[in-house]
Amino acid sequence: MFLTGFADEAGADFDVQLQATHELGWHFIESRSIGSKNLASISDAEFDQICEKLDASGIKINCFGSAVANWSRHPRKQEDFEASREELVRAIPRMQKLGIGMIRGMSFLMAEDETPDSPELEAIIFRKMNELVKLCEDAGIIYGHENCMNYGGLSYLHTLKLLDHVKSPALKLIFDTGNPVFNYRRIGTAPYPLQSSWEFYKNVREFIAYVHIKDGTAIPSPDGKRPACDFCYAGDGCGDVRAIVTDLRKTGYDGGFSMEPHLAVVFHESKPNQTPESIRYANYVEYGRRFEKLLKDCGWTY
Repeated sequence: MFLTGFADEAGADFDVQLQATHELGWHFIESRSIGSKNLASISDAEFDQICEKLDASGIKINCFGSAVANWSRHPRKQEDFEASREELVRAIPRMQKLGIGMIRGMSFLMAEDETPDSPELEAIIFRKMNELVKLCEDAGIIYGHENCMNYGGLSYLHTLKLLDHVKSPALKLIFDTGNPVFNYRRIGTAPYPLQSSWEFYKNVREFIAYVHIKDGTAIPSPDGKRPACDFCYAGDGCGDVRAIVTDLRKTGYDGGFSMEPHLAVVFHESKPNQTPESIRYANYVEYGRRFEKLLKDCGWTY
């Protein structure tokens, strides 16, 4: 087991991300944004600088948190598929050079303008996902699918259906504890209740290779659309974090826990002379330390 996180939540600058990781005493970063870019979109010169900084720091990137097939990319739009494919093609050689074995990807946005799980639309999603995952399989990289605002995130049944139709050893699950909190459980007929993180988790547990730690409480939307979320420290919300972390220990999980606080610049112990950037940094470090305590409370040793 190891601890890591979306260190861009500590700061946009890569040096700040390394500093926060050092302060926590961790050895890994899940890399999402580097400034306004990512591992696939930075220039060759910028990538060389990242490699040098990682070598000097002793820190490694364990997962590339990409935008491949994410919630901004429509399953029917060929240009969105091509953008995902191009990002993956650009990322793979850089991941191989850095020894990054997993890329975070999704299964395209929930198609709100039509039935999101119609057989015809599902066939499109499965075909495109098979192509993306095959690129990873050929490169020896794991495509970690996150349950987010995407097809697989509609419910645990949709995730299982995705696994059944994209047959590849390269497709594994990244389970996010916080995402079910503010997403509807699209099983049966409307109106749909909100998902249960515990229910989602226990039904996909055997396929989980990696865990995102996020927590919060849903904020109802007056128009009946997907609620927003009031994010909080892990264990303080409705994401069943303690139950899930405890169960993972009991069932022999040995993967990573990746912090994704989403707390932005909300820090209740901030001081008058702190800047938003310093509060953001403090959020991330405090989140990591609190999760370390939660792990110990749930019986983990590391």
